[in-house]
Amino acid sequence: MVTFLPSRGGRLADVPSFTRTIGGAESNVACALAAAGHRVRWVGRVGRDGFGDHLVEAIGGYGVDVSGVGRDAGRPTGVYFRTDGERGEDGYEVAYYRAGSAASAMSVANVPYEAVGGARILHLSGITAALSADCLELTRDLVRARDGRPLVSFDVNYRPGLWRDAETAGEVLLELARGADVVFVGADEAGALWGVRDAIGVRALLPEPGVVVVKGGGEGAVSFERCVEPFERCAEQFPTPPLPETGGAAPGPPRLKRRRGWIFRPAGGNSARPAFEGTAARPYGGPGRSPDTPATPAFEARGPGQSPGSGRGGVGEEAPRSGPGGPGGLGGPGAPTRQGHRPDTVTPSPSPRVDVLAPTGAGDAFAAGFLHGVLRGLGPGERLRHGHLMAAAVLTVPGDLAEPPPRALADRLVALDDGAWGRLHLGPGWTGRGPHGPDQEVRTP
Repeated sequence: MVTFLPSRGGRLADVPSFTRTIGGAESNVACALAAAGHRVRWVGRVGRDGFGDHLVEAIGGYGVDVSGVGRDAGRPTGVYFRTDGERGEDGYEVAYYRAGSAASAMSVANVPYEAVGGARILHLSGITAALSADCLELTRDLVRARDGRPLVSFDVNYRPGLWRDAETAGEVLLELARGADVVFVGADEAGALWGVRDAIGVRALLPEPGVVVVKGGGEGAVSFERCVEPFERCAEQFPTPPLPETGGAAPGPPRLKRRRGWIFRPAGGNSARPAFEGTAARPYGGPGRSPDTPATPAFEARGPGQSPGSGRGGVGEEAPRSGPGGPGGLGGPGAPTRQGHRPDTVTPSPSPRVDVLAPTGAGDAFAAGFLHGVLRGLGPGERLRHGHLMAAAVLTVPGDLAEPPPRALADRLVALDDGAWGRLHLGPGWTGRGPHGPDQEVRTP
C-alpha cells in the first residue's frame, strides 16, 4: 500500500498534511533484504493508477525485482493513513482504504506459483491471509508441502482490525504458521491470539516449524531451532546452495560462532523460561485440541557440555509431528522425519538500547535481518543480532523503511562479546547512512 505519514503528532482529525511513502509487511522485508545486497523479488498486485506506479517504482528503486507485480485495471491501489506512535498505544489511529483493492483480489488464479517457486526463501505474512477469502486460499497454497518448495518464512503479523474476531484469526494464523519452516511471532501477538505469552508456550503450540522466533519487543528475542551443532547439519539441508554476495564470490562454509544459550527438552518437573515470560490469559490448544489441554509443558535446560541423552525425560520419545520443513531445523520440504526425541537449540538474544524516533516497521526489519543471516549461513545468535540491528535502523528513522547498516559495521557489532553487546547504544544516524555520518551520541564499542 501507499502509506501517508503525519506531519505532526495528534489525532488524524488534527493532522494538516501527510508525507507519502510505501508500506506493506512483505515489501518492507523485500526492500531491506535487497538493500543488504541480496537478490529479491516482490510478488503482488497493485492498481493501474498513479499510486501503483509509485509503489512499483519505489520498491524497484531498492533493487527489488518487480517483474512479478500484477497491475489491475479494475481495482485501485490500497492506501492508509496513520498517526504517530506505536500500535496498541492509546491515541494511535490508522485508517485503511483497501477494501476492494488490487491486493485484496490476489488469488491462486492471478498469482502464479512459478513467480516464487525458484526462490531459496519465500516470505509471507498473516496480513495477506486476512485481506480476503481468495488471499487466504493463496497463502494456504503457498505454504502447502510440495516438491521443490522454497524454505517458507512466515511472520504472524496479527492485525485485529483485519479479522472478524480473534478466535478466527487464532485458528487461521496457527494453521499457516504450522505449515511454515521459519516463524516469527511477537509474545504480545501470541497472547492475544492463543492466550500464551511465554516463549516456551509458543514453541509448544508450534512444534512443526524447524525454527520459531519469539519477539519480546525491547526485551529481545529467542529462537527455538530443531537443530544441533554444528550448524552445517542444518545448512546442508537448504534447497539450493548459498547465494553469492553481491559483487563477490560465493561464500565459504558457515561460520561457527556459538553464543551463550541453552538447549531445552521436555521434562517432568522443572521449567526454564526466557526473560520475557508472561502468564497465559487462557489456554488455547488450537484446532483439534481441547481448550483444557495445557499449552505449555515443563522444559529442562541442558548446558552445552551435556550430551543429548543426559538429563531427565524426553530421551527416545516420539518427535513432534513434522511440518513441511521436516524436523531438521532449516530443512526444506521432504526432509526425512527422524524418530526419537531431538531437543531444540534455544538461543536468547537481548535487544541493544535504541533511541526510538518512530516505532513502526521494526518487526519487518527484524525478519529481514534474521533472513539476511540465514542467506549468509550464519548461526542462530548471529541471525538474531542482525535482526536487532536492522530493526534498530528502522526505529531511528521517521518512516517504515531504512537502509540497513553497512555490512562491515553490522558484522563488527554482531561479533561483539556479550558484555559489549549489552552496552551498545544506538541512536539516529548510527548506521552512518545520513548526510553527516555516524551520530556522535552512538555508543558502539
